[in-house]
Amino acid sequence: MTAKAPEALPQSRRTAARLGAVQALYQMDISGSDVGETLAQFSSRAMGEDFENGQCGEADYRHLREVVDGVVREQPAIDPAVDRLLDKAWPLHRLDSTVRAILRAGAFELMFMPQVPARAAISEYVDVADAFFGPEEPRFVNGVLNSLARQTRPDEFSA
Repeated sequence: MTAKAPEALPQSRRTAARLGAVQALYQMDISGSDVGETLAQFSSRAMGEDFENGQCGEADYRHLREVVDGVVREQPAIDPAVDRLLDKAWPLHRLDSTVRAILRAGAFELMFMPQVPARAAISEYVDVADAFFGPEEPRFVNGVLNSLARQTRPDEFSA
């Protein structure tokens, strides 16, 4: 999992935590490692500035851990909720591993972290997608997470 460019480095500890959570979820998905092992390995390498080698700046490790642990714990609720928003021919398990990790992390925050403003979570995960992909994937992530947010938090979108 390699980012497009160094200028995509996160600017805040919470942004770095989200990027780190996506990287940890990706690693778990690809390697089959468990959450404890992944977080232990990740905590030692995730606090640097070498983005190309899996480091993401100084992260809010508490938030990173909350998202990763939460995605693992709540995956039986998250995956079907995301799948309902996807084309039936392209369910979550068929998507790119990085996109899958981004959607799961964003969905966890939207579904289980009401203290995080929905628009902020969506924007941050779109930025994470932008760090790894061209324009299509960030638009896709935005569409899926926006739809999920409007379903799970309609009060935040009523004007």
